[in-house]
Amino acid sequence: MTLSDFFSPIDPEKFTPKKGFYTSQLGMKVDFFTETFPELEEGKYDIAIIGVKDDRGAIDNNGCSLAPDYFREQFYLLNEGPFAAKIIDLGNIIAGQEVSDTYFAVKTAVAELVKLNIVPIIIGGGQDITYAQYMGYESLEQKVDLVVVDSKFDLDEDDHEGVATTSQTFLSKIFLHQPNYLFNYSNIGYQTYFVSQDSLRVMDKLYFDVHRLGEFVGDLSISEPIIRNANMISFDMGAIRWSDACANMNVVPNGFYGEDACRISRYAGMSDKLTSIGFYEFNPAFDNNGQTAMLLSQMVWYFVDGFYSRKKDFPLMPKSQYIIYRASVKGEATEVNFVKSKKSDRWWMQVPYPANGSKNERYHLVPCRYEDYNTAVKGEMPDLWWRTYQKLT
Repeated sequence: MTLSDFFSPIDPEKFTPKKGFYTSQLGMKVDFFTETFPELEEGKYDIAIIGVKDDRGAIDNNGCSLAPDYFREQFYLLNEGPFAAKIIDLGNIIAGQEVSDTYFAVKTAVAELVKLNIVPIIIGGGQDITYAQYMGYESLEQKVDLVVVDSKFDLDEDDHEGVATTSQTFLSKIFLHQPNYLFNYSNIGYQTYFVSQDSLRVMDKLYFDVHRLGEFVGDLSISEPIIRNANMISFDMGAIRWSDACANMNVVPNGFYGEDACRISRYAGMSDKLTSIGFYEFNPAFDNNGQTAMLLSQMVWYFVDGFYSRKKDFPLMPKSQYIIYRASVKGEATEVNFVKSKKSDRWWMQVPYPANGSKNERYHLVPCRYEDYNTAVKGEMPDLWWRTYQKLT
């Protein structure tokens, strides 16, 4: 089977204005799968847009399968930024006979595109599609760092009307999947009254990183190193407050502002490590004057802008472009080493592998903030160091 077997072409006329696109708009800059499936080869395209028209796993949000085309109506009206976009819109993955068929199509598409160094942007469907996105990394033989932007932990274990994986259970499926190639999970923006204390204890026991919405109020830059550590990101549109993104049956009053969501998306695009991202749970049936479709299109625009602003300072080569800082910690026999990029002023922390750890590397590099360095300078071990070391052991 080839990728063309999974995609249905799109008709750009459906979202082209009557007077046509201006030459500066993305509708004139992007290639589309219309009749003949495009030849995909490394270097020809940087980004691929994938629509997923399946919402059978979306709990109480039927209609989010319509998201891809409503997104396109707004996205292609936006002007190209200070970049020369090499984007291909591959059309839509139509719902398979079984949900598992849709998952297989998404999994295969993600795997093939990542191998070609093309970043897939997945639009549409329930957040259960995150599980298929994650499965795309199974054949790549690498550990995965997953970041989910969500107001809840989707750790339910009960099947819903015969559907084994849903928008409320997909995280449990990822955690329990064998073989296990998940190295780290991070949540950005959970709201405490939506999560149980038992689930918080599970996250702590597994040394995963979960961050309350309130942590980012007034300083969203705290999210940047968390996002920079991700191979893949799943963004639940329900993590945005109702006043800014109403098109979701499960929307809630509190959440990220629209501009926060755009900034998070730009951080994601700027991460050299990130190889796929999905935006889920947008339901056009509940949109107000296309507001959420417009916000989603702007979020993707900022992701693309961030992608073309990548500094390419990870991995840390050449060494001449970095400054090494060392800090002694009270009561510890080892120094804590930090690396700062001269290009971007971004920081990483070196966490040593245990004696029986990696055969090829002495240190695991984890993105951090200047504040972590300051903590170490004061003689205290940063929490991020401890959590990462525990995962390595």
